Amino acid sequence: MVGAPSLLLHSRAGADIVVRNGTVFDGLGTQGKELDIVIAGGKIASVARRASDRGAIEIDARGMAVAPGFIDIHSHGDGTLWPDPRAESLVQQGVTTIVVGQDGSSRAPRSTAQASDDEGSTQFATFAELWSALDRLQPAVNVASMVGLGTIRGVVVGGKDRPATADEMARMEQFVKTALADGACGASSGLEYTPGAFAPLAELITLCKPLAGRKLPYATHMRNEDDKLIEAIDEAIAVARGAKCPLQISHLKTQGPHNWNKLDTAFARVAAARAAGCDAQFDRYPYIAYQTGLTNLFPVWSRDGSTDAFLARLDDSSTAPRIKQEALAKVELIGGWDNVMIANVVDPADRPAEGARLGAYASSHGVDAYDMAVALLRRSHGNVGMVGFAMSEENLDRILAHPQGMVCSDGGAFAVDGPAHRGHPHPRGLGTFPRVLGRYVRERKALTLTQAINKMTALPASRIHLHDRGRIAPKMAADVVVFDPATIHDTATYAEPFQYPVGINAVIVNGAIALRDGQRGERHTGKPLRALS
Repeated sequence: MVGAPSLLLHSRAGADIVVRNGTVFDGLGTQGKELDIVIAGGKIASVARRASDRGAIEIDARGMAVAPGFIDIHSHGDGTLWPDPRAESLVQQGVTTIVVGQDGSSRAPRSTAQASDDEGSTQFATFAELWSALDRLQPAVNVASMVGLGTIRGVVVGGKDRPATADEMARMEQFVKTALADGACGASSGLEYTPGAFAPLAELITLCKPLAGRKLPYATHMRNEDDKLIEAIDEAIAVARGAKCPLQISHLKTQGPHNWNKLDTAFARVAAARAAGCDAQFDRYPYIAYQTGLTNLFPVWSRDGSTDAFLARLDDSSTAPRIKQEALAKVELIGGWDNVMIANVVDPADRPAEGARLGAYASSHGVDAYDMAVALLRRSHGNVGMVGFAMSEENLDRILAHPQGMVCSDGGAFAVDGPAHRGHPHPRGLGTFPRVLGRYVRERKALTLTQAINKMTALPASRIHLHDRGRIAPKMAADVVVFDPATIHDTATYAEPFQYPVGINAVIVNGAIALRDGQRGERHTGKPLRALS
């Protein structure tokens, strides 16, 4: 533990890196202490008041905070990892580990219908294959992954809204067991997305039962996050209770102004579940806008089957009026079309729409906003991203500060140049962790620095059994971030998202420099992380 006598793992003189004179936060929520950290062989060799070792690299962290590398418990950073393994926006934030396979979607298993010889594919038959691919890729950050129950349903049942047969249930359950045996760190669902939305409660319970023996979490993007939020929380708790596994509510929010007053009830549901023996926790990103697909404004039933079937229903006189009515109600809930910003499109002709508010953009073209949304979806074959502005700043303060809350980005990995410079993303992919430390710790004082660091490090590490991560202590993996608590802040905005944060002095991943004084390290030392029993 921090403050204990120096414990050396290497008898040789010297070390790879010594971080000196910083205020070290161990990640466990205790106050920082001025200590030195000696790093050798990818591990923390010692933590001492004054280290006598000399490092090949010496970092003077005087006036800085030194913390475990940040762990993003809910990330989509693998979306650009294969074309750009630099993981630039992650490293620039001090993130050293991402937990992907979220919202019911993971990179394994792969359907047999997908070409196995497709060199461009980033879907893998098994998690063992995924880990091997990550070993070959050598990304700049560590990668852990849950197994997506929506992915499994798509492989076994397909995209249709129908119950799984007994044989299909057995196959899906075996997929979960195999993924966990290979090191997946939990199972996720995306119940607002297809085909995951078609899974009934009994199916979710059955598929989560293999989590119980390993005490790994069921992470859920719930079936609803606005008008039926409390009912969705009740369902999530019912899954965890039925499966006897931990529950992780993904990006907890109260969406839409008339739902902001439900936060106390949401917290009470979590507290009651915990009192009854259910290990319920949650995570959240530090923004009042969310990001999703534009199709998410349209009812789930209209998305049954394929994208082609969805687009056909938009033209079918027997379904189009009802779809429009329900979509408009959803838009009204979040405050209108100007609270919808287009994040990305596929059709090059629609690039000017990226970053635009849909209401104003449609008006500038003399087109009804709903009709513009449908046109964008048609031209990009349903693949249009959006940012929706619908949450309360005061509620966000409380969610971030809650004892059961963790920090996540729910964002991707981006860069100001290269293949990860794409679309007009939500700024959370470039600013989440510095934003918590700058805006919500230093400025709004919603939580303390020690609390915030715990929610970014030891708490998520323990949640998914990364036993050698998330803490500053001897024998732990040397994932470390050095930052200035007086200046750290995000600079990415909704209007200009491609901007890196400031105040990060150094980032170390598995004992190697990933970032120092604004300069990237030459080596990528991230690795796949399997959940340990």
